[in-house]
Amino acid sequence: MRIKELLKEKGLTQQELADMVGVSYQSMKQTLNASSVTTSTLEKIATALNVPMWQLFASPEEVQPKKDSLSLTCPHCGKDINIKVE
Repeated sequence: MRIKELLKEKGLTQQELADMVGVSYQSMKQTLNASSVTTSTLEKIATALNVPMWQLFASPEEVQPKKDSLSLTCPHCGKDINIKVE
């Protein structure tokens, strides 16, 4: 998950996020280090950070193709193929 990255991008601490979500710092710390988190908790975190829930997993750059290029993965070798769009 990208929650720690989003905190850095927004200049927030784990304590501030915990306060916004309404949980203790220890609870937030456990959540951020957990291998799985409930959908309800993810929704609260996304709302507190003012981002869509998908951004907790992927950055906008990861889901939006660059306008001047297209990236595909070769089905044979698995390498990335970058195609410049003009």
